[in-house]
Amino acid sequence: MMKLLRYTLLILAALSFIYPFIWMISASLSSELGIGSLTLLPINLTLRNYSTVFERIPLGRAFINSLLVALITTGLVLILGAMVGYALARLRFRGRNLIFYLIIFTMTLPFQITLIPNYITMVKLGWVDSYFALIVPFVMNSLAVLLFRQAFAGLPQALIDAARIDGCGELRIIFQILLPNIIPTVLTVIILTFMGLWNEALWPLIVIRDESTMTMPQMVTLFSVGGRADAQLGVKLAAAVMLALPILIVYLFFQKHFIRSMASSGLKD
Repeated sequence: MMKLLRYTLLILAALSFIYPFIWMISASLSSELGIGSLTLLPINLTLRNYSTVFERIPLGRAFINSLLVALITTGLVLILGAMVGYALARLRFRGRNLIFYLIIFTMTLPFQITLIPNYITMVKLGWVDSYFALIVPFVMNSLAVLLFRQAFAGLPQALIDAARIDGCGELRIIFQILLPNIIPTVLTVIILTFMGLWNEALWPLIVIRDESTMTMPQMVTLFSVGGRADAQLGVKLAAAVMLALPILIVYLFFQKHFIRSMASSGLKD
């Protein structure tokens, strides 16, 4: 009886999360008059909402910009996060624990606190309306450092000692010896970083004004609230579906590794 109740509650919880997304897809394929219905099947099936989005905004260019920024930044987060995480986990130096706890502390700070200082820095460097403003502020990721530090701490020291005996330097140890042994953590960092960058809309709205450099979330946000959608809810929903689709695809491909890593990335001494 308890098992049946548990599964019933889990199914209801899952439906409460997935229903809005399914409805959003259904409504984006419905006519404007049929959107008011809460059914899961499109009413008066049409692709007009999607064609309207492409007619009114350069979504293809925005998609390329988002993909470029997300891929480059994710790669840099992997490289720098792995290096810092290795140093905090395996190298012995004064202040190591203090640095680690400071990194943990920065995870508690809302991004809005550093918004104005970061913007002033971008202005001083002349990076406004450039890809540098979208990439550089995000290349150091506290969560990536934490995950790599915990993953490296869980590997045997003998593996590192054997690599040093064979003449490997520290960078080769990190990227050729250790990283292949923590693939779930690597994939988790990739997914979380890519998702965060892909969905980021506030920062691009502040530092990017040139339409040719705008990212997809920024373009969809301006499209939805800036008047180009002409108060058509179906068009706004179609833009939102196209924004969410790449993230959904990435997660579906890597969900097994993501869940495994998150379940095994608890803090260790």
